Parts: sequence; structure tokens; C-alpha cells
Amino acid sequence: MSRIGRMPIAIPAGVTVEVAENNKVTVKGPKGTLERVLPAELTIQVEGDVVKVSRPNDLKRMKSLHGLTRTLINNMIIGVSNGYEKVLEINGVGYRAQKQGKTLVLSLGYSHPVEMEDPEGIEVVCDGQNKLIVKGIDKEKVGQYAAEIRSKREPEPYKGKGIKYADEVIRRKVGKAGKK
Repeated sequence: MSRIGRMPIAIPAGVTVEVAENNKVTVKGPKGTLERVLPAELTIQVEGDVVKVSRPNDLKRMKSLHGLTRTLINNMIIGVSNGYEKVLEINGVGYRAQKQGKTLVLSLGYSHPVEMEDPEGIEVVCDGQNKLIVKGIDKEKVGQYAAEIRSKREPEPYKGKGIKYADEVIRRKVGKAGKK
């Protein structure tokens, strides 16, 4: 059995989980509502305050989907109860970020400012000029938008300039050697 897939998911207080036909799972909580259609072959049961995911057979595809489905439901429950956030840091002289309404304006050493519109359900908070916090209830969307912001100027290995995740470690390289 899948070690992750067979673990029951506890439903915290204030969160409701509903399973409709074709395994359409709806999770409602204090922070909002998330919906997702999960693979129809798997059985999702809500028993009291736990959710259990079971698979019909031991085919390789079913084994793969078992753990994935359980994790997706768990991420939805955590999202509507606590939410997700990713912290980005901007390093470099003159590199800065600021919010103008729902638009994020980044100065990253290009000839023009980079403007990014916040997607639906995602909020970006500027903590000072060089720290960004991407918040939301959908783990996938939060991670995707944080990756898009980071891709505007990825950290380089010589001086470490660019946008990096707060917990990311940049492998530094030694610059070119001078003449003797």
C-alpha cells in the first residue's frame, strides 16, 4: 500500500469536505472554498472528521494516483484553514519592489519596470522594498506565481543578485582570476 495514500486526513473544525459525482471534491473553510476534480477510479470517503482515499487495484497507475490524490485533498484542507505563503527576497543594488493596487512593480535593473498583475485568489504583500510575500489558499497557484516572479530575474551565482526564495541557498562561484 501507498504509505501516504492510506493515511487518513483529519478535517479540522470549521472545514467541510464534500465529494460529488466523478470525484469532484469541494473543501470549504474560513479562508475560502476550493474545488478539484480528482481521478474517478479512486474511492474518496468522508467518515465523520476524517477523509479516506482507497484504490481499486494495485496497477502502477493506481498506486501513483493514490498518494497524489490524498496529498491534493490534504493541501486543499490546509489551504482553506491556514493558507499558504511563499517569501521572496530581492538582492541587488537598485533592485526593489512596490505594490500599486493589484499590480506589482519590480525594478530589476532593466531599462523598464516589470509590472505583474496579481492573479485571482493570490495576494502579494511587500515587506519593505526587497521582501515579497505571496499568499493564497491554493498551494499550486501560490507556488506558480512565486516562480513567475522569481523568473523575472533569477539569482546569479557570482554576486547573488536577483530574486530568490527566502529559504533558497545560492551556490556561489569564484570570479575570474586577476593577472600577475
